[in-house]
Amino acid sequence: MAHFAKIGLNNKVIAVETVNNDVLMDVNDVEQEQLGIDFLTNLTGWAIWKQTSFNTRGGKYYNEDGTEHADQSKAFRKNFAGIGMTYDEELDGFIHQKPKNEGSYVLDETTGWYKRPVPHPADFENNYTWDEDVYQADNTAGWVSKTNDNGS
Repeated sequence: MAHFAKIGLNNKVIAVETVNNDVLMDVNDVEQEQLGIDFLTNLTGWAIWKQTSFNTRGGKYYNEDGTEHADQSKAFRKNFAGIGMTYDEELDGFIHQKPKNEGSYVLDETTGWYKRPVPHPADFENNYTWDEDVYQADNTAGWVSKTNDNGS
């Protein structure tokens, strides 16, 4: 099955629909996104659709077992579209929503995810937490150790 995102105001994804793969095949048996768009437009009356890949997330294409696929040329539009995501025309990708109340998050244009503006420390695991006030005071910092003053 092929998947298509229904695009609403401000390029927000408002639905995701499936279409039989046969609908997308042209006379030369080559998949054409426009055939799926035409099918959905005729079916629903809605004209703004973008194909999305169920196996793409974070800019990478994955096998059904969750491992990265050897052929990353199959990665399509950054992420599988979900309701509330945004389609970014310039990046030709589906972008996750920015976390609420997190002003410092920046868009990673490769993955379509928002991330902290300062990379994690090398020993990140569960040793650090983000402190927005620290970042606002010094935009080269922001990760603070979870260890308190008594060493625990």
